[in-house]
Amino acid sequence: MNPDLERLHPYPFEKLGALFAGLTPADKAPIALSIGEPQHPAPAFVQQALRDNTALLAKYPATAGLPELRQAIAGWLTRRFKLESVDADHQVLPVNGTREALFAFAQALLDRRRDPLVLMPNPFYQIYEGAALLGGGEPVYLPCTQASGLQPDFDAVEEDVWRRTQLLFICTPGNPTGAVLTKAQLKALIQLADKYDFVIASDECYSEIYRDQAPPGLLQACAELGRHDYRRCVVFHSLSKRSNLPGLRSGFVAGDAEILAGFLRYRTYHGCAMPVHHQLASIAAWNDEAHVRENRDFYNAKFDAVLDILGEPLKVSAPDAGFYLWPKTPVDDETFARRLKAEENVTVLPGRYLSRTVDGRNPGKNRVRMALVAELDQCIEGARRIRALIERL
Repeated sequence: MNPDLERLHPYPFEKLGALFAGLTPADKAPIALSIGEPQHPAPAFVQQALRDNTALLAKYPATAGLPELRQAIAGWLTRRFKLESVDADHQVLPVNGTREALFAFAQALLDRRRDPLVLMPNPFYQIYEGAALLGGGEPVYLPCTQASGLQPDFDAVEEDVWRRTQLLFICTPGNPTGAVLTKAQLKALIQLADKYDFVIASDECYSEIYRDQAPPGLLQACAELGRHDYRRCVVFHSLSKRSNLPGLRSGFVAGDAEILAGFLRYRTYHGCAMPVHHQLASIAAWNDEAHVRENRDFYNAKFDAVLDILGEPLKVSAPDAGFYLWPKTPVDDETFARRLKAEENVTVLPGRYLSRTVDGRNPGKNRVRMALVAELDQCIEGARRIRALIERL
């Protein structure tokens, strides 16, 4: 077996299972706020597109995807991020969900002969770390603290680290923090990528779930710099959160055409083409915004209701974007999560499971991630139970 497999950490939900081992939850209906799986209904017109095209199960799909899908994605990117142009044939690649694509991207990109560093926020989506390790890279964890606005302090990264960097993962809006990088910050990162010759992979899967203002994207920052080739920049987007379609496994990678050509070559051998009927359903989803606005309204209503209950006792407010709350806990995060499960049958994820300890500090410690993905009444009930535990503590 690949020896690098031994370097992989247990996945957060494996750790959560161990934390709850031997525990008997309270005799109340379970409420899961731990996993970021949207629970709103999938759009009916997307479901219909799937049903209408099941005969295409008899056809092999192309790895590069249908031209019509690439064009729909390019059109969405152009509209959403005010881009001058996106070359649908060379700057867009459909993928089977961004989890798979983020992981595979590092395998295709990293040159392990040069002892590459892969920088990532801390806390982080665990796929970044696994991708780095199995791609032959060494993860470098950039702490996201209250002092740094819950985003990495890129100015604190030493020059010798930048010199060895081949790949920088960013997540904006952040998982779990909900923090958004500004266009000025994105432009500064592009300049660093030019100076030190590394690639920026921007995970923007939560970009359509926001409170007041649409978050900017990496390609948008490129365009404002006049870089319409999106050199050294790639973005990852998905229908999972935007359109409540996590089971469709549909997303895309877009940006630097030279990088995407190499990634397409890798994926051709990887055998991971999106089924044709999924592609046709995806076209319908990318071409419609009404369901996205409705979805966003659902989340904003849940934030309003939950924060009316938990905002004061947890000293927490709505994030800029995304569907997570990232509050500090009145006791350590593992104790809080275990007691909440035992006494109220509500599941949240301890923050330390999403972070790594560096120099004796874990930026996720004594925080929890709460995913407001359930229906409104469940989120409200979950918030009331959490408040009841806080008052007992």
